[in-house]
Amino acid sequence: MNSIFIGMVNRLGIIVTIAFILSRLDMFKRIILGRDINKGSKILMVAIFGAFGILGTYTGVPINGALANSRAVGVIIAGLLGGPWVGLGAGIIAGLHRWGIDIGGFTAVACAVSTITEGLVSGMLSKRYANSKNKFASAFLIGVLCETMQMGIILLLARPLSDAIDLVRIIWIPMSIINSAGIAIFVMMLDIIYKEQERLKAGQAQLAMDIAEKTLPYFRGKFDFNAAYNVAKIIHDMTDIDAVAFTDREKILAHVGYGSDHHVAGDPILTMLTREVLQMGEIRVAMYAEGIECTNNDCPLKSAVVAPLYKKGMVIGTLKLYRGKENAITETDINLAKGLANLMSTQLELTELELQNKLLEEARFKALQAQINPHFLFNSINTIISISRIEPEKSRELLLDLATFFRRNLEIDEEKIPLSKELEHVRAFVAIEEARFGDRIKVEINADDTDGIYLPILTLQPLVENAIMHGILPKDEGGIVKIVVVNSGSYAGISVEDDGVGMDETFDMSIHHPEHVGLYNVDSRLKSMFGDECGLHITSTRGKGTIIRFNVPYLEVNKVESVAG
Repeated sequence: MNSIFIGMVNRLGIIVTIAFILSRLDMFKRIILGRDINKGSKILMVAIFGAFGILGTYTGVPINGALANSRAVGVIIAGLLGGPWVGLGAGIIAGLHRWGIDIGGFTAVACAVSTITEGLVSGMLSKRYANSKNKFASAFLIGVLCETMQMGIILLLARPLSDAIDLVRIIWIPMSIINSAGIAIFVMMLDIIYKEQERLKAGQAQLAMDIAEKTLPYFRGKFDFNAAYNVAKIIHDMTDIDAVAFTDREKILAHVGYGSDHHVAGDPILTMLTREVLQMGEIRVAMYAEGIECTNNDCPLKSAVVAPLYKKGMVIGTLKLYRGKENAITETDINLAKGLANLMSTQLELTELELQNKLLEEARFKALQAQINPHFLFNSINTIISISRIEPEKSRELLLDLATFFRRNLEIDEEKIPLSKELEHVRAFVAIEEARFGDRIKVEINADDTDGIYLPILTLQPLVENAIMHGILPKDEGGIVKIVVVNSGSYAGISVEDDGVGMDETFDMSIHHPEHVGLYNVDSRLKSMFGDECGLHITSTRGKGTIIRFNVPYLEVNKVESVAG
């Protein structure tokens, strides 16, 4: 039995080595990492893992007229990764091959049947495997189960029975342990691929965010030739991409890098690939120069990924990343193009609403706006992008909420606005934050009658944001923010309450704390507009929460209109 162990370990090492080499290939990674496995990738998986099964047969150890082999490794992995049909397909390929070749005589039929069965059974267990917390242990146990089942099939079908019993007695333990370990090792290699992909995605996301932050100023105005060139140059300088280009629907807006001698800003679009993206509205990849179809025969651009840019649901242009070598566009390049195109499309959408430009221009609310973290916009965009993949309608609603949020921030020419509008602003902000932080945040609004209540712009939202960021989110379990409006005669009493971590009970509004710039801004504007008695009153207890109260007078609509006029 020791010789069988050693022989199988040596031969399994060959398969594991080949599997490791395969795991480094981009094509194999794309198949393994495919979340939605299509028919083409399933066929590829069947072929690849069926071949693994055949290799396992040829590297088997002869024993008593049969083979101790690792054929099951490839077949079981096929089922775990691709499901029943992929496992069955790989099992059929490896099983029929085992039956058809002239080795391992009296167990040929039993081994063929057991191989096919193992592929099907492992595929049926694929969901349980995918949901397991310890995939290494789960894969090992599934391997043991399938190999034990194979031994049962050999005893059932192989004849003479006495020879089958002797064979199973010798190979059961070695094959169960070695093959199951091989499956588990393969799973470990796949885990490395997954973690590597996650690291790449994190790096891509950070790179996309860094690029977005640097390019943001060029999206505040019209995205013209000059803006497109500067954005393309930033992308080119911050990545190893050989050329970066932007187009609108008719012409080249900018081209930086290889091919800039004939891809000139202002010229009509030269490549068929770009025209196809503009027409179809979907990302396209060309791995060879023929796929790009540039009209210049000496063009150095050999492969490309082209992503559409959207505004108001319409394709208004493209972002193009080029490589100077054929078959050089990687999954990283594709994901970078997708991420940048999504971010830039959202930035263009916000530019259309003139949110960012006005937000930065208004000196009157500079101190308050300084409180709004610059990353809020990008975090919101990232949240919307991630949700759009699974809930397109929800992402559309969040984009409208984001637009509403910044639109309210920009209404700085209105001295007072109705409480209903201010609450609309708060709801937009809360919707975005709830999408980001989920069940950790809950906001309740109790304001049945808002008629006649007017506030300075950006009064409630900073208070709610302060309650969420400084009160609720520091708690692991999150909490609740309540907005309550109460009729107090000639005044409306408004409070923002949270059950968060709280502050010192002696919190003094007369002492300026940099971390509470939003509170001081709101307090000063309330006092300036309505008098000192309408400033903020804060009571707080550490570990229990904070209540911020203030009063505003009821105003007649015609008076407000005359003031605004």
